[in-house]
Amino acid sequence: MNAKILGTTETFDTSDVVDPEAAPDTEPLSFSRTLNPTPASTERRAQIHAQPGFGKFFTDHMVSIDWDAATGWHDAGLIPYGPIQLDPAAAVLHYAQEIFEGLKAYRHPDGSIWAFRPEANAARLARSARRLALPELSEEDFLASVKLLVSTDHEWVPSSDSGESSLYLRPFMYASESFLGVRPSKQVRYLLIASPVGPYFASGVKPVSIWLSSSYTRAAPGGTGAAKCGGNYAAGLAAQLEAEAHGCEQVCFLDAAEHKWVEELGGMNIYFVRKDGTLVTPTVSGTILEGITRSSILTLAGELGLKVEERPISIDEWRAGVASGDITEAFACGTAAVITPLGRLVWEGGELEIPTGEVAMKIRGSLLDVQYGRTEDTHGWMQRLV
Repeated sequence: MNAKILGTTETFDTSDVVDPEAAPDTEPLSFSRTLNPTPASTERRAQIHAQPGFGKFFTDHMVSIDWDAATGWHDAGLIPYGPIQLDPAAAVLHYAQEIFEGLKAYRHPDGSIWAFRPEANAARLARSARRLALPELSEEDFLASVKLLVSTDHEWVPSSDSGESSLYLRPFMYASESFLGVRPSKQVRYLLIASPVGPYFASGVKPVSIWLSSSYTRAAPGGTGAAKCGGNYAAGLAAQLEAEAHGCEQVCFLDAAEHKWVEELGGMNIYFVRKDGTLVTPTVSGTILEGITRSSILTLAGELGLKVEERPISIDEWRAGVASGDITEAFACGTAAVITPLGRLVWEGGELEIPTGEVAMKIRGSLLDVQYGRTEDTHGWMQRLV
């Protein structure tokens, strides 16, 4: 699959990536490959791997696919990583018509590289596309783009003995048409970039403090809360600043209608452990992002003997449960941080220390063992990329 001459273009065969029978009505895209003529040196990659941070450095290549209303998806290919050109009138700059995903590639002890449930990311990207009036990229082409980028930039994936380091993958799609009218864009671009990342908590996992927002809401019924789009995150930034001003690291949002039901943190789903061995998480009902880590945790929790409940939980139940000892711990999850214990809840006029326990870390360990190939994947969650 390696090109013989840097900078030349060749066709990438996706027959080993996709099942031609999976989407009989559409043909899988054929990807070209144009390699970066000035890739990072081995020494430079080693420097980055030593202190990658999170989302600070990027690999040598990216995948690009164009779409227009007349021809559909076309011009799929791997190209050198670099700036993109946007017309000042590009629809995404004015109406925020864009979506994205986040997943990781993990190197296993035998040197192979795997992704965790990437088909679920493809499905969620499609759901987000429908909500934002963007075209859907097929699962086959999504997975092909991931394998193409990771197989080309495989040397950027950290070694299996580097702790919780991995290669973070960011697929995204945006309205690229130059047009100031308010309507769905007739031109769209999909890009996939990759960044080597270290542990989300460089100094180790520790409980975080949570600010309960009373001034802002993240999403409303009928809105875009269940879609992974930039507008949801932008809307939460003022609340995040408010949290930091009160000495907190994350913000918790309540529902927009009654301002009493716990929904999620700025970018993570939330869980509560009760003393009777029940794990409770808010119901996904259109205003909460359907996290892939979230659903995986619910499966693992059941296997660890916990009773799982998906139901509304009010802020009053949270506070009263901690005060009475009925809630023994709380934690949040996301692709970046995996699982994060919650240690303190702060609101206007009060605060509450949240006890920490073993459940969050047990589930976290079980999940990481699957992702990094340290235990058997009994659910078929991992897909080999290289």
